[in-house]
Amino acid sequence: METLQTEIYDHDSDLDVTHKINSIELDNWINHLKYINKELTNLIGLCGEDLSNKLNDETILEKFKKKDVENDNLLNALFNYTTSRRDIVECEDTECDMVYITEHESYRRSYLYHLDKYRRLKDEFFDKVQGNLILRNLTA
Repeated sequence: METLQTEIYDHDSDLDVTHKINSIELDNWINHLKYINKELTNLIGLCGEDLSNKLNDETILEKFKKKDVENDNLLNALFNYTTSRRDIVECEDTECDMVYITEHESYRRSYLYHLDKYRRLKDEFFDKVQGNLILRNLTA
């Protein structure tokens, strides 16, 4: 069983180019989610009880922990999806190719939704931290 090479050549068909671009995109998603794992580990460590108490928000730590689980779940799903894509080279008709393309679009939506929710959570956290620091400086 061959794996799909991601280098794009002039003689590649449009479908081959699409599959290769999707493979490159998938690799980028996985690398980004791995980075988010590291970032979440740091944010969870930073948000220990002490900071949660200072922010008067016990839920922020729980939200980061929940997002960490969601990130792991999506990362595992993408690893499994990567494995399933090895059979793309065996597609013999457009219908088979379209199944892979449709599946990729579904994962793209899941990834982008996850990323949006994660960014909103980080923004919420940093807004609270910044607001708390401003309040402390005004009262000092």
